[in-house]
Amino acid sequence: VVYEQDGVFIHSSCGKNDDQDSLIAGILRVIEKENEVVVDWRPLDETLDTSNILCAGKDSSSVVEWTQTPKEKCSRGADRPSSYEAEWDMVTTVSFKKKPHSNGDATTHANGESKWSFLFSLTDLKSIKQNKKGMGWSYLVFCLKDDVKLPALHFHRGDSKLLIKCLEKHVVLDESPDHERVLLVKTQKSLSQSFENLLDEPSYGLLQKLKRDPYTVTMGRFSKVTNYIFDSFRLSDPSNQRRPPSEMADLIHDTIPGLKINQQEEPGFEVITRIDLGKQPEVSRREPVSAEEWAKNMDSEGRILDVDYIKRSIFKGGLCHTLRKEAWKFLLGYFPWNSSKEERANLQKRKTDEYFRMKLQWKSVSEEQEKRNSRLRDYRSLIEKDVNRTDRTNKFYEGEDNPGLILLHDILMTYCMYDFDLGYVQGMSDLLSPVLYVMENEVDAFWCFVSYMDQMHQNFEEQMQGMKTQLIQLSTLLRLLDSGFCSYLESQDSGYLYFCFRWLLIRFKREFSFQDILRLWEVMWTELPCQNFHLLLCCAILESEKQQIMDKHYDFNDILKHINELSMKIDVEYILCKAEAISMQMMNCKELPQAVSEILGIESSSVTPDSDTGEDESGAELSCPTSLYQSVSTPVIAANGTQDSTEQMSETQSLTPA
Repeated sequence: VVYEQDGVFIHSSCGKNDDQDSLIAGILRVIEKENEVVVDWRPLDETLDTSNILCAGKDSSSVVEWTQTPKEKCSRGADRPSSYEAEWDMVTTVSFKKKPHSNGDATTHANGESKWSFLFSLTDLKSIKQNKKGMGWSYLVFCLKDDVKLPALHFHRGDSKLLIKCLEKHVVLDESPDHERVLLVKTQKSLSQSFENLLDEPSYGLLQKLKRDPYTVTMGRFSKVTNYIFDSFRLSDPSNQRRPPSEMADLIHDTIPGLKINQQEEPGFEVITRIDLGKQPEVSRREPVSAEEWAKNMDSEGRILDVDYIKRSIFKGGLCHTLRKEAWKFLLGYFPWNSSKEERANLQKRKTDEYFRMKLQWKSVSEEQEKRNSRLRDYRSLIEKDVNRTDRTNKFYEGEDNPGLILLHDILMTYCMYDFDLGYVQGMSDLLSPVLYVMENEVDAFWCFVSYMDQMHQNFEEQMQGMKTQLIQLSTLLRLLDSGFCSYLESQDSGYLYFCFRWLLIRFKREFSFQDILRLWEVMWTELPCQNFHLLLCCAILESEKQQIMDKHYDFNDILKHINELSMKIDVEYILCKAEAISMQMMNCKELPQAVSEILGIESSSVTPDSDTGEDESGAELSCPTSLYQSVSTPVIAANGTQDSTEQMSETQSLTPA
């Protein structure tokens, strides 16, 4: 319960005299549940009786409040049907509640007292109407998305400002241009909203929206966040003076509530200083795995003979494009690594049936049904909007009425049926696009996307826990790698690494060219050489830019601008080599902090519990995944694309540090 207020009355107008209100005292609460926030009002005598809440069967979709006509104001309806469920069951199983009704009758007690309790999810809220200032008790009227108005709530003990402040933590409320007393819910604190409509608003409004919705700022139509942040934060006076960087830093830092980076009191966090990691080893890459090499590693039944060898080879060189359609199904977990060709054919047949059953669910929804399902409407609207601007310069998706766009749309709509709780969130089309491009098949692309979303799910959840965790982990790794650079970033109010948000959210999709992303993703999907390799890729990029950032004394604004302008300018092979070198550097460290070992999934016989001393007290030896560096008899290609002069050099020779 994040808000609770008693003395909140409904004026029911059910007294003997229609001119005199009957006052029904109640308690208003705002309740944060796992996947939603609900507003709950109920009379005082019902606060302990869950049977009195407005609720419905599992097929319900939204709260609907009855509208009483004059003749029906005091009517007494029938008892609640026995099929109705307790309110908390409904909150758990259905995000939206709906009360079936007929002829405006209110649900009643068996003793004849009218039941006014209601509960609704904030995702259903459309607007809030306030009373005129200075006109008696403060009151609010909630209007839902289906234009149903709930009874006015009168605040007899204090005003409604605290409630509005509480709601503003979860939704963005803006004054209606047509009515100064009406607050419109313009942007849910959801990942799936676009920020295009924010661009013309005053700076203060932009700051408030940025604080509440980092995803929309990051994932909006314009891939370059910097201009939005930096132009919007200028003061509106003619001098165009910028806000102080420290003020902007505080505001952006607040965009992710609960994110604490480099705080010693943070549970489980170590202050990492004064550890000598040694020199980064030289790393080379090999040629992509060829179709011939892939075929040689399969037996007569189509089983892969040496999975570790294949994964190592893909990590070191990626795949030739003709192999991706098959190999990605293994890398993403759609095909089991130990399956035979026949088993995979049977699996595809079952999954094809399952896919089209789910697709039929949304395809068979009539227009009339969809009018009564605001959530499905919202998903469809967002998908259509995003599909029309996803990778449109790629030939697979360019032009009007492109079949690739139709498949992109249909797969995303079907995913909403597969995971209706998450549904569609802006950015998911970026993850699907390369997968569909490679698969060229609706069903295979869907199931590969499902597997990818299993990995990425936390990035798109409303609580942003996945993003919080990754930013904290990235800060931990970067501090170990270069504490001086971290200190510089902190001195410029950039220590929270917000500029890496988009990198992590959609796995660098907008930082590299389309073909480079295919290479980068397949390397990451091998899960080598350690877990969370994508965080080491971030470290590699930042370390590559460190000298310019520090030598030119970039401030907060300059750092944001510089990092965002790296998009499409990063050499993927160079960054892969550098990230691998960093992983080896850390794995060879005998006093690796426990926090870092846990992030990278490195087992050790004795991990240094306190890295602040800089002394090797335990002589711990790390158990590195050395199988990655076993000999692979293929030519190696250096980061610049040239073949190494040593003929058939083993990877042990080329990768092991001196």
